[in-house]
Amino acid sequence: MGGQRGDSNNPWEPAERGRRECRRNFPFHQEWHGIVYATKQIRPIFVDEPEEIVVVTVYVYYLLEERR
Repeated sequence: MGGQRGDSNNPWEPAERGRRECRRNFPFHQEWHGIVYATKQIRPIFVDEPEEIVVVTVYVYYLLEERR
């Protein structure tokens, strides 16, 4: 496996300790802990092994809508 994977909107990028990461945003528009967030962002940290992808951890961010 190895190399650059993902898609053009969510390419794999280098992370600490030789790991990889990518990010993807999803429309959310829901309340979480008393605040309404527009977007939920998922950021997995993983290792691309020859036979499998090993997920080390997954970070989740809740983003407010940008004010204009």
